[in-house]
Parts: sequence; C-alpha cells; structure tokens
Amino acid sequence: MNIEQAVAQHARLQEVSDSSRLDAELLLCHVIEQPRSYLFTWSDRELSAEQVDAYKVLLQRRLLGEPVAHLIGSQAFWTLDLEVTPDTLIPRPETETLVEVALDKLAEGPYRVADLGTGTGAIALSLASERRRWHVVGCDRVDAAVQLAERNRQRLEISNAEFVQGSWFEPLQGTFDMIVSNPPYIDPEDPHLQQGDVRFEPLSALIADNQGMADIEQIADTARTFLNTGGWLLFEHGYDQGPVSRELLQRLGYTNVETIQDLGARDRVTLGCWRGSEDNAE
Repeated sequence: MNIEQAVAQHARLQEVSDSSRLDAELLLCHVIEQPRSYLFTWSDRELSAEQVDAYKVLLQRRLLGEPVAHLIGSQAFWTLDLEVTPDTLIPRPETETLVEVALDKLAEGPYRVADLGTGTGAIALSLASERRRWHVVGCDRVDAAVQLAERNRQRLEISNAEFVQGSWFEPLQGTFDMIVSNPPYIDPEDPHLQQGDVRFEPLSALIADNQGMADIEQIADTARTFLNTGGWLLFEHGYDQGPVSRELLQRLGYTNVETIQDLGARDRVTLGCWRGSEDNAE
C-alpha cells in the first residue's frame, strides 16, 4: 500500500466523520511521522508492513468513534500545537472566538488574566503567546489537566503563563484585569452527549446543572470579587445560551454586556465589564 492508497481509506470513515479525509491524513502523518505536505509530495511512496498495520489499527479505532486528537495525542489550536489526553476536553475551533475577543478587549499590558478550567491550557497559552506582557494564570480542579497544561507551556516555551490546581477561583490570589473561561455548559439531558467525540471526553468538563448554566452562574457571581474595576469577564457557552447569559451578567451589575458569534454565526461568547458598582449587584 502506498500513501495515496492509504489516504483513500478515508472512505471508511465517512459514516462517523464529516472530515474523513483530513482524519485519515492526520492519522497517516502520525504513523509515518511526517507533515501533511509530505503526503502530496510523496504520494507514491510505499508504506512498510508495520506502518500499514499501525495505520489500520488507528482507522479502526476512529471508526469506533475515538477522537483523532486522542489517537495522535495532539490538537492544533490558535497558532499552537497542543498535547491532548483523555483527561481534558479537546480544544475546538469555536473556542478561538474567546481568544479573539479577549485579545481585542485588552492591549499589550501589563495585565493579569485568569483562565478558569484551563484543561490543556489552550486559552491561557494562546493569550500568553500573543501578549507577552500579560501574566496568565490557568487553573483546573483536575491535577492531570494542570500537569498537561504545564507540559504544553514548557514545550512551547511560554514563560508568562502559570498553572495551578483548584476548583474555579479557589487557587487564585489577588485580582485580575480579565477572567476567561470555557466552562461546562451542556445540559445533562442533551442527546448529543451520546454522539461523536464527546463520548470520549470527561463528562465533568461538559455538563452543568440548571440546563447547563450552573457553572456559568457561579463564575459570573464570584468573578466580581476577583475583577479589578473595569475588568472583563468572558465565557464560552452554547449556541442557545446567549440571551440567558446576557440577562445574568446584567442582573449581576456588569456593563457593556454583549454576545459574540463564532464563525458559524452561532452565539458563542458573552462578556461584560465590571465597574465595581455595588448598586446594581445582588
């Protein structure tokens, strides 16, 4: 089997993936330890028997639904290539919207920024890589996630980020100019939890009570204690949670509240500015 014939095996994945060809190419690149450009340049290169066997195993695992990121141990996000494990969510393109909005709200700094539920460190490291005068603290209640984020930080040589263990605000010290989060926001009864890649991701990082809003409510409430006057709170949420998220922030006393859509024109990020006024806060 040569490379072109191996890539053609993507047809087997069409029933489980909308990006079957890309999936196959990424799996094959992982096996032969080459970039995707190699597949096009050397499409007639013959694979060894060991490579064919390894590739077939990965194809079968993908056919059973395992995410490509778990199979190859990495995922591209923003401008970074991140190590990924089953201990955390797989960084998704939609979350890059959160990074874009955060970068737009604060300039070079210096500023202090917190990323709650950091997982792989995707958001924190993306922000820190773009704003070298920011100090970004990522926290996660899962020790394995903190260790993963730290490995990513060290490998990417990003010195202005750090990672600490604890639930939400628990390990944070001092106040911040911005707090960002991609918290659990899926309703536990959502049928999509039984479909696709999410079946292989930690449930605790996906679901929240109160129709997916419980963690967002806790973050929005407590963030008021940790934000400097004029500081920003930004969080990702589901496509149908924009209105309730805006109402929540307005009720808690945030100003300049708005919801930003992702590239698919779906509500994705809601943000608000904390002015420090207690008159409107609960």
